[in-house]
Amino acid sequence: MQTQLSEEFQANPEGKAAAAILSRCVHCGFCTATCPTYQLLGDELDGPRGRIYLIKQVLEGAEPTRSTQQHLDRCLTCRNCESTCPSGVQYGQLLEIGRGIVEAKVERPRREQVARWLLKEGLTSPAFGPAMALGRRLRPLLPAALQDKVPGPAPRSAHDWPSGQHPRKMGLLLGCVQPGMAPNINSATARVLDAAGIQTLVADAAGCCGAIRSHLNDHEGGLDDMRRNIDAWWPLVEGLTEHGKIEALVMNASGCGLTVKDYGRALAHDPAYAEKAARVSAITRDLSELLPQLLPALQARLADKPAAPLPKLAYHPPCTLQHGQQLRGGVESGLQALGFDIRQAPCDAHLCCGSAGTYSVLQPALSKQLREQKLQALAPLRADLIVSANIGCIQHLQSGSPDTPVRHWVEVLDDQLK
Repeated sequence: MQTQLSEEFQANPEGKAAAAILSRCVHCGFCTATCPTYQLLGDELDGPRGRIYLIKQVLEGAEPTRSTQQHLDRCLTCRNCESTCPSGVQYGQLLEIGRGIVEAKVERPRREQVARWLLKEGLTSPAFGPAMALGRRLRPLLPAALQDKVPGPAPRSAHDWPSGQHPRKMGLLLGCVQPGMAPNINSATARVLDAAGIQTLVADAAGCCGAIRSHLNDHEGGLDDMRRNIDAWWPLVEGLTEHGKIEALVMNASGCGLTVKDYGRALAHDPAYAEKAARVSAITRDLSELLPQLLPALQARLADKPAAPLPKLAYHPPCTLQHGQQLRGGVESGLQALGFDIRQAPCDAHLCCGSAGTYSVLQPALSKQLREQKLQALAPLRADLIVSANIGCIQHLQSGSPDTPVRHWVEVLDDQLK
């Protein structure tokens, strides 16, 4: 696709990057077949190809409108289209550029501005955890829309952190919302790694990975989050602490993993952080990527336990894992090797559940439609539990599944090890 950049963008690095991405698009339309919002709305402009045309028009000098902004807002950024695209169009990066340009040119209604500011500052705030604890106590009094966002009480084991010392060490990002919403995911991760002879280290100063601010078009704020995390992790990366050097940074939320793996690209323009960011990205691993090397130790541990029936699991692979990180099959094959019966939905396993970070708050109607479709697709499996690999997917699916628990797969594995 040829793009004639307007004068405004000809000397702009983002304009040049967008033009390079656009040049790979051949108008084939394969992407529309796997786009969740196009399937729901049937509007070309609510599919990847239509949004690509909108961004192209803006880069060529057309003035974006409120309608342009809304079509871009409706994108889940699931990146299913990237998995489908035969030409390798980096749609996620293009959308990020396009949204940033449109955001600067089109003023949002005051209500949207306030909502987005509250999400950006509230979800990444140290006060989020205490606020979530208060929300649990007041849950019956909250409006239904807010009750959906407040999970039930965490298990007692959520605060049991292993104390074992091991020669092998890995870092773990606790995240911004996960400690408040589902703290057991982090402690379960540490316990499973401990069972495999790996000590988990946490940098207290690390916080939000940067995804929330970046997805809400606060790109500089997102980059600042990334820099803060790199500074927090660097003593562990270099082995400058009493604990020694970590061999990997482990991510148990696939959305965070996708973002941290992109630090190198995001900060490539920053001479003070480019090299460090590239190194951090290079050692970042989703928890499922570690499963093959953990299996021997975990199998031995499970063999020493009394035989117990294992729950039947229905697995929802997050978009940030299967499309963003292009990691497929690792969770299923790893858990199957440990004796679990785990299966994906017989249809549409590639489609988004509708969570998509803050999307479920900003686009609730579309988000709930996608959630119901996902749960209907999983229902034929008649599973005891639904498992996933991202806190957003887990909470979103649980809010629509009162009868079937939804958990992180590492929690289920941790239960069996205990």
